[in-house]
Amino acid sequence: MPFQIADNKRIRVIINTDPANEADDQYAIVHALLTPRFHIAGIIAAHFGTRTTTTMEESYAEASKLLKLMEMEHTVPLYKGAPHALEDASIPVVSEGAELIIREALKDDPLPLYVIFLGPLTDMASAYLMEPRIADRLTAVWIGGGTYPIGAEEFNLLNDIKAANTVFQSPIPLWQVPKNVYSMIRVSLAELAVRVRPYGEIGKYLYEQLVEFNLLPRHGARWPKGEMWMLGDSPAVSLLIDDHTFEYDLRKAPYIREDMSYEDREDGRIIRVYRYVDSRFTLEDMYAKLVLFHAYNEEKGRTSS
Repeated sequence: MPFQIADNKRIRVIINTDPANEADDQYAIVHALLTPRFHIAGIIAAHFGTRTTTTMEESYAEASKLLKLMEMEHTVPLYKGAPHALEDASIPVVSEGAELIIREALKDDPLPLYVIFLGPLTDMASAYLMEPRIADRLTAVWIGGGTYPIGAEEFNLLNDIKAANTVFQSPIPLWQVPKNVYSMIRVSLAELAVRVRPYGEIGKYLYEQLVEFNLLPRHGARWPKGEMWMLGDSPAVSLLIDDHTFEYDLRKAPYIREDMSYEDREDGRIIRVYRYVDSRFTLEDMYAKLVLFHAYNEEKGRTSS
């Protein structure tokens, strides 16, 4: 990047992601990897859905592909998360990913640690159950949950309701970006064709994998809509560049019922719940970084030839 970040402005970031699920995690991962403020401590592959029993492995393979396309496979460590949801809210699913979270949280490092969750909260809940001392040594940022105050079905929440309740009832600082807010990051395929596809192998891949996902025969007529997408995971990145100080509420954490509705709790601890994210800021920052990354690679290619 053509600018530097002061050391005291930098943060450590762990990306917990299920990129084999749909087509938007990929954009958030690439955006995070291109953000100079972030020291990426690792990427954790997450499980999703029940279509197969190997979804975490599929996420691992997809994240590995992204790192190779960006020539970062030797500099950004990739870990396997839990292969399935919590079966008991008090018993962790031990994994490389949960162990990474614990290791980074307990590290003597002046940079604050943020763990962004683009899928279920399984690995956060597991890490906390394995080592409760981490609770005040990190901040979790979760893309998930239904709209307040009632709540509703939402895919990331559906994939591990027990883990969400474990985290909500823990003392871990939590920023929640619910469905009505992450849905604000709307893009058209035409926009992505112009702003993403031309910029190197990674831009081409980001665009093509989303278009291909749109055309999968298993989709019905109502979703995806055909000519647009919501890059709903991207706020996890942009909110760590600017936390939108006046765009969230401090709420008592609810209990989440099995139907994914919220039950108010008078004894709930305070969490940060976003009600708005700036889509222009989020998308333009990602587009600009793709252009700059492509220009850097082009210049590197000319210099080495």
